[in-house]
Amino acid sequence: MSATTSVDDRLAAVEARLRRVEDELAITRLVLSYGPAVDSGSAEATAALWDDGGRYDFQDGAPVIEGSAAMASMVRSPGHRAHLARGCAHVLTAPAVRVDGDRAVALCYSLMHHYVSETGIFQVSRVSANRWELVRGPSGWRVGSRVNRLLTGDEAARALLAGG
Repeated sequence: MSATTSVDDRLAAVEARLRRVEDELAITRLVLSYGPAVDSGSAEATAALWDDGGRYDFQDGAPVIEGSAAMASMVRSPGHRAHLARGCAHVLTAPAVRVDGDRAVALCYSLMHHYVSETGIFQVSRVSANRWELVRGPSGWRVGSRVNRLLTGDEAARALLAGG
């Protein structure tokens, strides 16, 4: 900054940078908290990540989960409970976050690990590209949309990662 830049201008610039860093940290924490929430079977903690009207499109052809109440129902579902009973872990990588005012996009990978009781080891059963669209509301950042696609060589997964 030039010597003629006022203290107020410099302070405003620092505050803006700090807010961006705080936003990126809050979004990173939100994304990384998905795995522990869903793997602990905490329907409420998982649902709290989503905006009331948030969507989760997790697989081509599968029904889109719409709304935080539907996210809670997914965690309570027999299918999800069966995954937990067999041993599983939803592991997300640190996201690349881009904030634009009260909206943000986060790109990352997710890996689904399942316990194989016959061998006593965990095996990666899914690797997906993820695009999270987030909105800032009165209670902070929430998921407005999450889309993931399996990294099977299909263009859809690469397009998610390129569309940051």
